[in-house]
Amino acid sequence: MPSKSKRCRVDAVVSIDSKGQIVLPKDIREKAKLKPNDKIAIIVCEQDDEVCCIIMTKAENLGDSVRSALGPMLEGIAK
Repeated sequence: MPSKSKRCRVDAVVSIDSKGQIVLPKDIREKAKLKPNDKIAIIVCEQDDEVCCIIMTKAENLGDSVRSALGPMLEGIAK
């Protein structure tokens, strides 16, 4: 069975409020199957001591599959 294609895209641009909070749009929460009280892991990539990329994923998804999916992208950033 062929594997499903993987892709990254910008689905939304959100603002940070005065408390430093953001709201994930409902359609993105639904696509990601996020529910109240789910935990989100924040992955920060740095280049030259500056944050160049912030990635969010469900905490339960951390593991070998996430590392293998992010590995090539993270290597590209580091170069």
